[in-house]
Amino acid sequence: MKVNYDPESDSLTIVFKDSRIKESDEVRDGVIVDFDYDDTIVRIEILNASNVVHNTREMLFAVGAS
Repeated sequence: MKVNYDPESDSLTIVFKDSRIKESDEVRDGVIVDFDYDDTIVRIEILNASNVVHNTREMLFAVGAS
């Protein structure tokens, strides 16, 4: 998984896996979900991310057992 913030476009992209994108759907204003040919979510893009994320330069990542 990769997370990238682009300050120039103020967009935050979360990539779950590298796969060819078949279709994209804007599920809410400024939230775009990309699907591959298996209809699996492969990427989420958040536009105007600084309005959603308080600190775009800091990320907390946690992995836990369920």
